[in-house]
Amino acid sequence: MPKIVRLYITHVLIGFLIAAAFVAMLLWFNIANLWHLVSHSADGIWAVLLLWVFNGLVFANVQFAIAVILMARDGDGSSGGTRLRIRPLEGHLIPIKVANN
Repeated sequence: MPKIVRLYITHVLIGFLIAAAFVAMLLWFNIANLWHLVSHSADGIWAVLLLWVFNGLVFANVQFAIAVILMARDGDGSSGGTRLRIRPLEGHLIPIKVANN
């Protein structure tokens, strides 16, 4: 299995575990009376499942994005760009005076 696929699967699983902890805390602390709504509804288990899945998608993507961003090597001598000055094209950007009314 390629390293990038292994990295993706690992961080997606971490994201879904974080989402499970998040949903458990939502239910445990009864945020917005969520525990009462879930426990007194016939479809409460589906609501918890959907809450976990959709939060899992968000947390998994954030977790993977952080992992990719942190893959950058420090101390390789690059300063983040060439710092070239960009000049406007001749005759295209001409400042005009705006009258105040």
